[in-house]
Amino acid sequence: MKFRRKSDADAVPETVVESDSSEADRGPTGPYDVDDLPEGEDRVDLGSLVIEPEAGRELRLQVDEQSGDVQAVVLAGADGAVELRAFAAPRNGDLWADVRPQIAADMARRGGTATEREGAFGPELLCELTVTRADGSTGSQPSRIVGVNGPRWLLRATFLGRPAVEPEGAAAWEDTLRRVTVRRGGHALPVGEPLPLVLPENARRADAPSE
Repeated sequence: MKFRRKSDADAVPETVVESDSSEADRGPTGPYDVDDLPEGEDRVDLGSLVIEPEAGRELRLQVDEQSGDVQAVVLAGADGAVELRAFAAPRNGDLWADVRPQIAADMARRGGTATEREGAFGPELLCELTVTRADGSTGSQPSRIVGVNGPRWLLRATFLGRPAVEPEGAAAWEDTLRRVTVRRGGHALPVGEPLPLVLPENARRADAPSE
């Protein structure tokens, strides 16, 4: 696996893992809690998220340049990507139901839209935001935000690219999400607190080549 560090710009991830592992052939039964994790697969342990490498997917880590903290995991492919974040949740409750209106309100404040619909994982948000490209032009950035409530955790997945806008292109990416495992940990955390992510101990990090 190879890690590549990039600049901290918008949603562009800074650290990349490329995997040669082949995609496992199993049914769509996740996302998993770590206590229910099936055996027999090679996985990348990132602390609160445990990722099963897949052929055709790059595993990227968004890193805060100032603190050095890993903020999110991104699985990227030729036709799109999914950003993954996990949060502490109450033992009994539906944190995703509380978070959805907050995301919609944030989208509205930023001049975008968020439409709720029923999806493969339950209620989800279809979002659209106007963004400024590197060349100064503007364009529309669609995304699809999914929430999965687990045992004292919430896994939030943001689909970008084809899986955000084309239902026929979403199935393989939804299966990628089902392969994710969340490790909540037993320590007390405020509701909504991001669960910590860490770089693997054997990771090799390098600066991106200059353009």
